Amino acid sequence: MVSVSTNQPSPQTDGPCAPAVGPSPAGPDVTASPAPLDGRGPAGRWRRAARGAFADLSPLREIPDYRRVWFGQSVSSVGQQMTAVAVSVQVYDLTGSSFATGLVGLFSLFPLIAFGLYGGAIADSVDRRLLGLIGSAGLALVSAVLAAQALLGSGAVALLYAAVAVQSGFFALSSPARSSMIPRLVPSHQLPAANALNTVSMNLGLTIGPMLGGVLIGAYGAQAAYLVDTVAFSATLYAMWRLPSMRPSMRPSMRPGGDAAGKGRASVLDGLRFLREQPNLRTSFLADLAAMIFGLPRALFPAIAVGFYGGGPGTVGLLVAAPAVGALAGALFSGWVARVRRQGVAVLAAVSAWGLSIAAFGLVRELWLGLLLLAAAGCADTISMIFRNTMMQVAAPDEMRGRLQGIFIVVVAGGPRLGDFESGTVAALTSPAVSVVTGGLACVAAIVLLAARRPAFLRYDARHPTP
Repeated sequence: MVSVSTNQPSPQTDGPCAPAVGPSPAGPDVTASPAPLDGRGPAGRWRRAARGAFADLSPLREIPDYRRVWFGQSVSSVGQQMTAVAVSVQVYDLTGSSFATGLVGLFSLFPLIAFGLYGGAIADSVDRRLLGLIGSAGLALVSAVLAAQALLGSGAVALLYAAVAVQSGFFALSSPARSSMIPRLVPSHQLPAANALNTVSMNLGLTIGPMLGGVLIGAYGAQAAYLVDTVAFSATLYAMWRLPSMRPSMRPSMRPGGDAAGKGRASVLDGLRFLREQPNLRTSFLADLAAMIFGLPRALFPAIAVGFYGGGPGTVGLLVAAPAVGALAGALFSGWVARVRRQGVAVLAAVSAWGLSIAAFGLVRELWLGLLLLAAAGCADTISMIFRNTMMQVAAPDEMRGRLQGIFIVVVAGGPRLGDFESGTVAALTSPAVSVVTGGLACVAAIVLLAARRPAFLRYDARHPTP
């Protein structure tokens, strides 16, 4: 978020050149306005609060390349979320098993880890525009294959698992390239605004995609969601095609013929070693993993939609979208976070709120209340993410931030897949309700354990950051 400072003197009302206010020699001052004109009245305070809360749109207005990339990313994000819902619903329809549905996350996890840690090294040695084009084309091709198998009614769960694995690999390879393009497109003073807009884009996809996917699947079948996703990638492909070449500056070790892969491995290992030696940053990563592994029951949403609410694909879409709605609200109205000093306490409190909201969700049987609790969990997750990202960016030295970001991408994208497997396994052994409730409580227990083992994390002060 871009905050607006209100502490600067107003040129109209402060300083030696300010006009005199009061009675004139000719009599009472009848021109003075009874309302403040410098924005310090109630209306001015509301305007300042609004400017500080909402995302700055100037990168979209002023930079055509960024605008095309942002639009393409938003459209393809909606399509990908539709595909995620369709795969989940299709696997559950074919097998009737929450365990089989949870395996979708596991099949996407291994390619994500295998390729994700080295995606940054590859992006630093090739034309990032070309890598983005290849990745987007590969993702579009996978969606087309999914559409074909749904239209043909193959009913092969193994094919769905294989498609998800290939899709995850293309995403892991191209995501660092797409992220590293932004500083080349946007001037440094507009990067905070661009990053805020990227967060809004992601959450819009998470919100609109599942709901639209649920409606399409219910009306026309899974093939409709896959076909829309395939077409949606045309926006991203067009945006990438219009970009100039983005070959990075090569260090001597990354020149053609150099050991780029070896340097990539060394970079990843150095980042892991650094994270192991820094207790505050490591605790922030562990808190995030606790939330995603124990408190994210998205693999159970098809079973919950039927068992809890007597719904169908449309209900699944609502359940998947509800946390994103809360996350979007948390991102849009997060101006207050800049005033929080005890960011370690804030992270643990937000993750605990996530776990408690999920546990409560497992106990309710009214759809509106369940959606409200999921939205509250999503809002808490966004607040946690804001503080964790701030700690990583401020406490870590500049030469380690890129490597930590690579690890962060794998954790953020891979943690939910482990959560899918965990929740699906517990549900198969017990029930979906037990899985959801115990997962949320396990998340809270993990946070209490982290607080007990790392009391220094509770004392983390934003004014004196230590990794």
